[in-house]
Amino acid sequence: MGIFDKFKSGFKKSASAFTSGLRDIVIKKEIDDKTLDKIEEYLIQSDVGIIAAAEIKEIISDSKIDPKKDIAEEINTILKEYIVSLMKPLENDNFFKKKDKINATLVSGVNGVGKTTTIGKISKILKANGNKVMLAASDTFRAAAIEQLENWANKVEVDITKSSQGADPASVAYKAIEEAINNNFNQVLIDTAGRLQNKKNLMEEYKKIANVTKKIDPEAPHDVILVLDATSGQNVINQVEEFNKIIPITGLVMTKLDGTAKGGILLAVAKKYKLPIIALGLGEKEDDLQIFEAEKFAEAFTQINWLKCLILKAYRRCTYNSLKSSCPQFLAIDEIIKSNFPFFG
Repeated sequence: MGIFDKFKSGFKKSASAFTSGLRDIVIKKEIDDKTLDKIEEYLIQSDVGIIAAAEIKEIISDSKIDPKKDIAEEINTILKEYIVSLMKPLENDNFFKKKDKINATLVSGVNGVGKTTTIGKISKILKANGNKVMLAASDTFRAAAIEQLENWANKVEVDITKSSQGADPASVAYKAIEEAINNNFNQVLIDTAGRLQNKKNLMEEYKKIANVTKKIDPEAPHDVILVLDATSGQNVINQVEEFNKIIPITGLVMTKLDGTAKGGILLAVAKKYKLPIIALGLGEKEDDLQIFEAEKFAEAFTQINWLKCLILKAYRRCTYNSLKSSCPQFLAIDEIIKSNFPFFG
């Protein structure tokens, strides 16, 4: 499966929901104020954010779309162009390229976002690009966290520095960087325990890890990645805000985009913070972490098969009344259509 296919597959829920929000536009011949308000309202509901939604609405309004054209496709184009203009500057594929000297990356996030899994997937890409990778098991708090990271190290065939559960996380990070320097590694990925951004003591511990790494390399950590869960919706905004206060974030990874109908949260984060976006998690498999590309994201987020939309809508309208009483199988078929294409309900 190619990268665009993975993006399309991963964004299936978001794209389906987006289509639902634009269903009226397929029918109407022109875009009036009511329709514009509906578009803005739906974008906000999709977690795009108030500012981005208002800007998109204004662009659509100012575009003066010719009613003779395919209005849905015209709006799709406007949205794609907006997304690309906003997010293209945030691409950072340089993170994955082979480094000439040691690059220590601190990976953080709240509980359950998929930090350890993300580290495993990142390490595979780094290794494929010629990097010699060391993992640091600095999540010494969560039960089985060290074992989970070790399993990933074995799976993608990279090295790992670890200690016992309950050990000082900062000392593990220090030892990993020390071993990496002594053995000519050029990438160190430091796993950390999940912590709520409003727990001061845990955030101070996180800060300590970064400070201790500076003792062996004054420029460490060279990258600070915050892993975000797309299913968390607007809570993501607060997480970025608080983690960025403790240690400046150099890159974002958003996971679980395949499990939400509200992938628009990435637009809201991009608009508010303009932080580099490293990669997107689009599934559970080790190859389902995709390096962020604005064009691919825009295309996948706005994917709409309008022909299928119109055909199935016409099918339901024409056949529902005539078949529901005479063909018992029809209602079952109709339910399948509604469950797979909720915008026809």
